Amino acid sequence: MYLKKISLFNYKNFSEANFAFDSKINCFVGKNGIGKTNVLDAIYHLSYGKSYFNPLAVQNIKHGEEFFVIDAEFEKNERNEQILCSLKKGQKKILKRNGKAYDKFSDHIGFIPLVIISPTDSDLVVEGSETRRKFIDSIISQLDSHYLQQLIQYQKVMSQRNALLKYFALNHVFENDTLSIYNEQLNSFGNYIFEKRKEFIDQFIPIFNTHHQAITGSQETVQLVYESHLFEKDLLTLLQENINKDRALHYTSVGIHKDDLSFEIDEHPIKKFGSQGQQKSFLIALKLAQFEFLKKQSGVKPILLFDDIFDKLDESRVAKIIEMVNSDTFGQLFISDTHPERTETIVKSTHQTYKIFNL
Repeated sequence: MYLKKISLFNYKNFSEANFAFDSKINCFVGKNGIGKTNVLDAIYHLSYGKSYFNPLAVQNIKHGEEFFVIDAEFEKNERNEQILCSLKKGQKKILKRNGKAYDKFSDHIGFIPLVIISPTDSDLVVEGSETRRKFIDSIISQLDSHYLQQLIQYQKVMSQRNALLKYFALNHVFENDTLSIYNEQLNSFGNYIFEKRKEFIDQFIPIFNTHHQAITGSQETVQLVYESHLFEKDLLTLLQENINKDRALHYTSVGIHKDDLSFEIDEHPIKKFGSQGQQKSFLIALKLAQFEFLKKQSGVKPILLFDDIFDKLDESRVAKIIEMVNSDTFGQLFISDTHPERTETIVKSTHQTYKIFNL
């Protein structure tokens, strides 16, 4: 699978731009602020139906314009697939495959498997648990549409339960029977999600460890630890035990929406005890493991986006990536970089076909 060409209209800083790509390596080079990352984000948008860098969809429209359109042609399983994403101010975003609009964006997730490695990945270390849950969920959802639907339903029921708790507090009433209905539903969805996350982590950790050892030369001991209330008790019991707390807080305080993935070095949080270099190695290993996991499970090499990472890598890590490119581990690769000479030197050393776009 690879991206053949893409057209951008009023997307971020582009009024109109068209690119035809190489099936292996494509590089966007130029000064900061010129739009290199925006092209990568447009490609990401076509895979996930949203921006990687800006969650407010309307802010991806070029300043002063009313709409944006991203239109692209992929080749997958020897078939051409046209994917189009568009948004007009005041209207809902539209995502189409071969001219037919999706009723639900979730139906598209996984069709274009893709992994991005970016400086903003540091959020996985420094931000709260929601960022790490989203990382887990995005991988599983690309492979399992039923998981994604269960997750959507869980979040919907939790919102309804939270609204009910607020209603009880405002009106000084309490109806345990009504609350029990939501508890039962959350238990059903939550236990399924918990089991799938647990299964995923068990498969993912060995892949992650292999990549981390390769990047660091096995010099560091790191751990990925899945944390969940459901290791202690089933969700229904937890909801019943915490009802007084939930009534006081007006929201659901236990459940899979509180799960976390702990990043550790020598059994201590890498956020506090890891150097910048150690955190960097951890995150690159994490993303390369995501790539390999998706490839193994789907049988398709995901598109891989490297956003401005050569500035952040030493020579040994760059050499590791080149080795993987030459071993045909990766499929199609997109790179953004501020140094044209460095980029050309790196891609020439891979012995793969490539294109360089000077923006």
